[in-house]
Amino acid sequence: MKGHSAMTIQKSGTKLGVIGAGGVGSATAYAAAIRGSADEIVIYDIADKLAEAEALDIAHGTMFAHEAEVTGGGDIELLRDCDLIIITAGARQKPGQPRLELVDANVKIFQSMLPKVMEVAPQAILMIVTNPCDVMAVVAQKITGLPTERCFASGTVLDSSRLRWLIAQKAEVSIRSVHANVVGEHGDSEFPVWSAANIGMVPLDEWKANGELVFTEEVKAQIAEDAMRAAYKVIEGKGATNYAIGISGARIAEAILRDEHAVLNVSTQLRGKYGVEGEAAVSLPSVVSRQGVLRVLDVPMTEAEIDKLRASAKAIDDVIQGVDLS
Repeated sequence: MKGHSAMTIQKSGTKLGVIGAGGVGSATAYAAAIRGSADEIVIYDIADKLAEAEALDIAHGTMFAHEAEVTGGGDIELLRDCDLIIITAGARQKPGQPRLELVDANVKIFQSMLPKVMEVAPQAILMIVTNPCDVMAVVAQKITGLPTERCFASGTVLDSSRLRWLIAQKAEVSIRSVHANVVGEHGDSEFPVWSAANIGMVPLDEWKANGELVFTEEVKAQIAEDAMRAAYKVIEGKGATNYAIGISGARIAEAILRDEHAVLNVSTQLRGKYGVEGEAAVSLPSVVSRQGVLRVLDVPMTEAEIDKLRASAKAIDDVIQGVDLS
């Protein structure tokens, strides 16, 4: 075996695989180690020395975190019998570039990689982080033949965290007291479900400070824009996003590996729900468990919000229909 994968120590328990040792993959593995998301964490990348080095760097700090076994390298055998595999490998988004423009390069990567992955981990759940994740989740499902509940994307879990952070900053409350979700595409057509947003059960539209309503239509529009553009701002400043998506991925992993039945905004195919047509995978609050996406919730939305969801799904489906998997 190549690299650190030569280690022979075996541990029972949950096994998490991360494909891609770049900024997102390494941040995901690091967050998973700190949070105790899995008992065994493996990082696989064709850049074997990078994967080995990232794994070693994380493993050296496990004394101060969860005592997971962390290994890495370029041998596909590392992924054998993984319970969950998080795929982060792919072309990097450039400053100002829409995520949907990354499709062609990443489809080729998936076509080459996924059949090999399924040979060593046929029972694994696949979570796609590679952008555009909504499109790539459908591509991965088609390539692998996995049921959609076992092949989905990280979706707008991070976008919803960004939204809640912005709301919390404006309202001057803890982010944990904010309940608001971004749905639709993980990208330019995503939107917050304002009709259900609240802080400590107080509807956002009724939240006041000094007797004045805080979240006016103008304020909400700006927050929605800032949440959607957040990744672009980070990419402009440092070249890529990695920490927040890494910890988001680790959180989803926990929901799966611990069979939590947690409600998270992952992205999966709707199959006609809300009148959405086509093959698009979009994000809505969903119950996530050891079986993957157990079910997509029926979220009360206004007609305007449902129209936005359908438009977002269409934008994704239009790209999917142009993908050539021959």
